[in-house]
Amino acid sequence: MRSLNIRGVVGVLAAIAALLTPVTLIAAKSGHTEAMMLPDLRQAPVGCPGGYAGEPSRCADWDVCMTRDDQDRSPNAPDCVDSGPIKTVRLRFTTAEENIGNGPLLLYGHRDSTNQVTMSVHQAFQVGDHGPIPDSYATAQRGVDEAIYYDLVHEHWHLLNFAHMELRKPDGATIVNDRKNGFCLGDRYTTADANSLPHDARQDRSTEGKLAMYLSSNPYCKFRDSSATDVKEGISVGRGDNYSYNIALQWLDITHVPSGTYTVVNTVNSNHSLLESDYSNNSSAITISLQWPGGAHDPPAAVTVPPVVSLLNSCPGRAQCPAD
Repeated sequence: MRSLNIRGVVGVLAAIAALLTPVTLIAAKSGHTEAMMLPDLRQAPVGCPGGYAGEPSRCADWDVCMTRDDQDRSPNAPDCVDSGPIKTVRLRFTTAEENIGNGPLLLYGHRDSTNQVTMSVHQAFQVGDHGPIPDSYATAQRGVDEAIYYDLVHEHWHLLNFAHMELRKPDGATIVNDRKNGFCLGDRYTTADANSLPHDARQDRSTEGKLAMYLSSNPYCKFRDSSATDVKEGISVGRGDNYSYNIALQWLDITHVPSGTYTVVNTVNSNHSLLESDYSNNSSAITISLQWPGGAHDPPAAVTVPPVVSLLNSCPGRAQCPAD
């Protein structure tokens, strides 16, 4: 009789488990299966303030800014100037990501010692309606293939690759990428449709309510604590995390971009490293017209006047945005 290869059986089971989407958990104490309450990350309209409920084409949280520096060295972006020497011309705009799902987006970062530069990340899920939420990195249910690192400019812990901004040509080719490589996640504002969401996280004594109070009252991801070994961050249901156009790295460099029509696309969770219930609404876009002075096609060798940028269309929830 052939002996049972326990290690092989465990390997096969692990392989099978890796192919399954972890949307349910077995509740050991109750002995029944309860659904995990998944977040749904929605990209808010580009260039609009967080929680905006009006017509996106009327949003004014964007501008064209000439600077004398090609880097951002502090949490606040450098002042815009109107005379030389001009180093960069920036298209700046506010971005915001919202959770409209059934459960919170909750992430725990951890490193064993300060000798490690980054923290590994686990994503935690609420189990059942008003059910328990893991309270630590060790008890969070799912590993995330991203890292959390300490950002020296903003002086807190950022989740890498949470969102990306890019400028695309009409054929979809990307010509400018952002320089922003991380985000500190917290409950910065209430979404315009929060009251219509079945699992809106009101700040009460419920499990999700207590989490919402934490994420709104302590949203700065271990600010100025570079020696931290654990961090907790995320976005509650019915809340959003916005970054204003006038802070560091909220821009695309258009110094060398020719005159033409372009699409600005902002995407959250582009590589689907975070588990959520719907990935179809992760991008929003605007289409712009860019024209250098004098009807020139190419930017001048030495910029003294910025190009005229006009908003042609806004397309919330879509990565493609027609000009009309």
